[in-house]
Amino acid sequence: MDLKKVLHAIPVQQVVGNLEEVNVHSLCFDSRKVELGSLFIAVRGVQTDGHLFIDKAITSGARAVIVEELPVETLDSVVYILVADSAYALGIASANYYGNPSEQLKLVGVTGTNGKTTVATLLFQLFTELGYHVGLLSTVQNQIGTRIIPATHTTPDPIQLNGLLREMVDDGCDYAFMEVSSHAVVQERVAGLVFAGGIFTNITHDHLDFHKTFDNYIKAKKKFFDDLDAHAFALTNADDRNGRVMLQNTVAHKKSYGLRSGADFKAKVIESHFDGMLMSIDGQEVWVKLIGDFNAYNLLAAYATAILLEQETVKVLTALSTLTGAEGRFETVKSANGVFGIVDYAHTPDAVENVLKTISSLRRPEQKIITVLGCGGDRDKTKRPEMAQAALRYSDRFLITSDNPRTEDPYQIIKDIEAGVEVDQKVKTLSIADRKEAIRVAFQLANPGDIILVAGKGHEKYQDVNGVKHHFDDKEVLENTFNEK
Repeated sequence: MDLKKVLHAIPVQQVVGNLEEVNVHSLCFDSRKVELGSLFIAVRGVQTDGHLFIDKAITSGARAVIVEELPVETLDSVVYILVADSAYALGIASANYYGNPSEQLKLVGVTGTNGKTTVATLLFQLFTELGYHVGLLSTVQNQIGTRIIPATHTTPDPIQLNGLLREMVDDGCDYAFMEVSSHAVVQERVAGLVFAGGIFTNITHDHLDFHKTFDNYIKAKKKFFDDLDAHAFALTNADDRNGRVMLQNTVAHKKSYGLRSGADFKAKVIESHFDGMLMSIDGQEVWVKLIGDFNAYNLLAAYATAILLEQETVKVLTALSTLTGAEGRFETVKSANGVFGIVDYAHTPDAVENVLKTISSLRRPEQKIITVLGCGGDRDKTKRPEMAQAALRYSDRFLITSDNPRTEDPYQIIKDIEAGVEVDQKVKTLSIADRKEAIRVAFQLANPGDIILVAGKGHEKYQDVNGVKHHFDDKEVLENTFNEK
């Protein structure tokens, strides 16, 4: 592709070299992937600075580079493009390179602390049920119709992201639904995308290792809505106190949904059982297969989005009753002696509390709740004691264990979680670093009818220890434990 076309709409400050002579055969921000004819974008990242690898990229075949700082010495054979923000330029260049695919379908982004994966997955299922060809970009997996593509990040990098959207367009997708993480917004991974709408689920304590302050975290979410254009809709949770903050500066059409506050789209839970709940959505009753107030919000967000995308109300409600949600979100297993196992991705204090509150509201007085959870290493340490407090508010027994320790000492992570255990709560708390053993002990402590919640990993099929991913599937381990003789 002509380099000038790739650079369209990028605020270029200076060009050194002749743009007319360069055709771009690929985009790269990782110097190890550069090949002959690549455009290399030097991005300043959290771990390293792409400017340190410009010479390596040129040696590997790059004939043009986008930089925030020009090298002291430049080569006549290379074009240097100076910009203020390389990450932003990468997003725009990626969209241009793939023919701006987000303009050729209706793309909806979902952001928030909890519920992103479920809302995006529900929308994918819903619009598929309505007869459309649909794309999905989520933490669990990426999907184009029935074709599944493994996901490595909640929001892919701009090159992967636009490449996937291009595939969706070429495959005939009418709609695409994607999670938009706060990291992705700050790192400009969604720059250059045109959204038909954005959804805000909620915001609670998470990712302060990256954002440093809660205010920065809120601003990252808000920026997604600030960047929506006037043709899009901005749908926010009216029951979250930061919901209105998201809409303060957006030029998109402002809409809201809620169970408690006044909102454009309203719902309430009439009955709730372990196999589903009866909801009233905008005055019409519908039985759904998901449970809990948190899922009521997720379903309402999906419903509201469908109506804003001009779908018929009756068809949408009918389709809602068939939806099952995302893998690893409140998945249930039952043992031969009647112990209930629940696997859930809840990995923030608020998510753990929401899941346990739902379980507590449905259990009989004689049923105990046994919770097994840990916290990921190399991530926000400040939430660890809060996770313990959230678990202990509703659990009869609490087993602290490993999640993905990554490069941290799992025993230190456990100590950080234990800091949230009060003296009088220690009698019902156990610490077992081996996650498989912790699940097995939870089952040994359970009586028939008791409920075991295994939280934190959900859909993940691995445990990350010192950079090595070992196979580990909570649901599989729970099922095997239930079936042991």
